[in-house]
Amino acid sequence: MRKKIGLVAMLVALTAIMSGCMNLEEPITENPDGIWDTIFVFPLSWLITTIAEATGENYGLGIIIVTIMIRFLILPLMIKQTKSTKAMQELQPELLKLREKYSAKDQKTQQKLQEETMKLFSENNVNPLAGCLPLFIQMPILIAFFHSIMRTEEIFNHQFLWFQLGEPDFILPLITAATTFLQQKMMMVNNANPQMQILLYMMPIMIGVFAFFFPSALALYWVVGNFFMVVQTYFITGPKAQEKKENKRSNPGGAK
Repeated sequence: MRKKIGLVAMLVALTAIMSGCMNLEEPITENPDGIWDTIFVFPLSWLITTIAEATGENYGLGIIIVTIMIRFLILPLMIKQTKSTKAMQELQPELLKLREKYSAKDQKTQQKLQEETMKLFSENNVNPLAGCLPLFIQMPILIAFFHSIMRTEEIFNHQFLWFQLGEPDFILPLITAATTFLQQKMMMVNNANPQMQILLYMMPIMIGVFAFFFPSALALYWVVGNFFMVVQTYFITGPKAQEKKENKRSNPGGAK
C-alpha cells in the first residue's frame, strides 16, 4: 500500500515537474513541432476543441467526453488493475502468515519468504505489478491535458459550471477527494488492515490537495475518471459479480 501511495505521489510530482519544464507560453497550432506536441498535446487539444464546437462551444463538456473516450481506450488495463488490486487484498491474510512464518531477517529466510510469496502469487494468478501500469500510462495523458488546457486559449478561458477551466478552483478539489475516497472504499476487502485504512484516507487527501493547485480542467478529468472507475468497479467486484464468482467456485463443473 505504501508503494501505491508513493507511485501516485511520484506521478503527480512528475506531472508538475515535466509540465513546468516545458514551454507553456507557446500556443498549440495545427503544425506542432516535436514528437511530444505532435503525438500527445495537439491531438488532445484538437479533439477537445472539435467536440466542444459540436456541443455549442462547451469546452467543459468536451473534456468530459474526451475523458470518457480515454477511459474506454484504457479500459482493459483498468479492469486488469481492478481485479489485481482486489486479488492482492484478498491475499493479504496469506501474505501476513508468510511474513510471520519467515520473520527472521537473515538472508536465507528472506529469500525463502520471497520464493513463497511469488509462489502464492503464481498459484492465484496474481501479478503484483499489474496495478501500477495504469498509473504510469496516465502520466503522459495528465501532462498532455495540462498542456492542452494551458496552450489552447479557448479551453483555458472557458467557463464551465461555476469554475474556469484554466484556473484552480476551491470546490472541485473537494469533489475530487470525495470521489477518490468512494472509489478506494469500493475497492477495499479487508477494512481492518491498517495499511488499507491509511491508503483509504491518504490517497483522497493527497489528490485533493494537488487539485487545489492545478487547473480545474485537470480536476474535472480526475472526477469524471473517478466516476467511471466507480461504475467499472461495481460491475467487476460488486454484489452481483461476487455472487457470480461464488456460484462458479461452488459449482465449477456446472453449466455456463
